[in-house]
Amino acid sequence: MALNGIELRHLRYFVAVVEQRTFRAAALRLHVSQPPLTRQIQQLEEALGVRLLERSARGAEPTEAGQVFYAEACNLLSLAEQAADRTRLAGMGGLGRLDIGVFGSAVLGPIPKIVHRFRQSHPQVELVLHSMDRLDQIKALRERRIAVGFNRFFAEEPDLQWEVILNEQMVVVVPEQHRLASRKVLSLAEIGREPLILYPRTPRPGFIDRMMRLFHQRKITPNVSQEVDDMVTAVGLVASGMGLSLVSDSGRNLQVPGTVQIPLRAEDRASAELCIIFRRDDRSPLLAEFLKEARAESAVQALAPAPGKRGGGARRSKPARPRAQ
Repeated sequence: MALNGIELRHLRYFVAVVEQRTFRAAALRLHVSQPPLTRQIQQLEEALGVRLLERSARGAEPTEAGQVFYAEACNLLSLAEQAADRTRLAGMGGLGRLDIGVFGSAVLGPIPKIVHRFRQSHPQVELVLHSMDRLDQIKALRERRIAVGFNRFFAEEPDLQWEVILNEQMVVVVPEQHRLASRKVLSLAEIGREPLILYPRTPRPGFIDRMMRLFHQRKITPNVSQEVDDMVTAVGLVASGMGLSLVSDSGRNLQVPGTVQIPLRAEDRASAELCIIFRRDDRSPLLAEFLKEARAESAVQALAPAPGKRGGGARRSKPARPRAQ
């Protein structure tokens, strides 16, 4: 038998003989008869060109070469077992790397919960998050730089598939000293008369267009004072007294001091959809597992009260009080 003819069974047989100390005990452990076991060990010694075992009436003892080969055989068998386990795990979506496109306000809400849930159930998968707007996510999906993306307002694409995983209610962000800051709820008509800070300027259509449609559906012409690039800037300007803005439930977690978050009245309530997008032809078990966990977490989030809704009414954002020493 040539050296390249050595198989894993030869290693297992040899290790069993060394550990059991006799051919008879090793054969019982391996559930084989003793003569084939003896022949396999002889073939192994012939292939290596050295004697691995010293036979005696008391059993079998490894030679000096046998002791070296025993340690190497154990390592090789362990590596083979690890390879098999990792292959099975990868086939079930439990191993590998998943690149995810994320954006703006959702990073403050459902996305961290989905990522945490997945990491808890798939600890050996490496998750890498990339901050990208909607157009960059679509480009990265097609270039296979990411496997999945989160955003809002996707349009139909022949090679991509998207689905809504969460509907988030929208609330008004008001300067704390504003005359409307004490209100329990606000109407679109009331906030439409105030200077409004909307976002993002690009890409279009986007959240800014969703907000504008809300007003137009009520035949209200809003007083848009500024269009900015992101929600953080918009809320920061609200805190500066520059105007009012609207955020989704995820955005409510951004508690900027000097601002108040007030729900819209029931007649004017509106939601913003959070979507997940991926390639239609992606049959990766890893993606399938991530989608399963994302859908499960979104179902949990849909039943949970939105931030600040337990007590109802306005929610103020203030600096945390120092703890008593």
